[in-house]
Amino acid sequence: MSSVATQLGQSYSDHPLRKAFLRWQCRVRQMSMRDQDGRPDDAIMPAVLLPDQPEALGHIITVMNKAPGYSVTAELTHMAAKTNDPAQRRDAAIRFLSAGYFQNAVEFSDILTATFPPGSEGAKKIHDAGQCQLVFEAYAQTFDLTCKVWRLAPHNLLHQATMAHNRLFNPSIHPDTEVLGFEPDWGASSSDPAYS
Repeated sequence: MSSVATQLGQSYSDHPLRKAFLRWQCRVRQMSMRDQDGRPDDAIMPAVLLPDQPEALGHIITVMNKAPGYSVTAELTHMAAKTNDPAQRRDAAIRFLSAGYFQNAVEFSDILTATFPPGSEGAKKIHDAGQCQLVFEAYAQTFDLTCKVWRLAPHNLLHQATMAHNRLFNPSIHPDTEVLGFEPDWGASSSDPAYS
């Protein structure tokens, strides 16, 4: 089962909430790279709520990938292959991602991704539910996204981009790591304060 959006790496919605969320994500992710050495915070780690569950399942670290027309997967892969030194690899990644990478929100897919260890029970629960809410709360802003959940195959462009990104920060990431994609339904999602 797949959607055209997951095959192409992005939806083509022009919903104002989509634009506001991508702009906010670019801003907070650039701040994370520049001010926190890439360490994720609440702006990048939403709570995951499954349908009919009163409590959040937990928080996940999301990756925001470039849309296929702007992909830098090859560059990320090359950066990881240049050195076996994890510190040098991380420094190179932070320099690259804190420069102009997050400057233009229109270059990004609105399908967020997250990695899970092979056989992860959490990934199974999220995928089996078929949909979830991702709730981002940081910097006096909340985005509550209702998302369709996809398990991305290794040949999927967003799977490849996510793994290339994560190898820069975790060189020992398991090759069979699971990647889930979260495709927002912008009409069913909300923000507080409201987007402008």
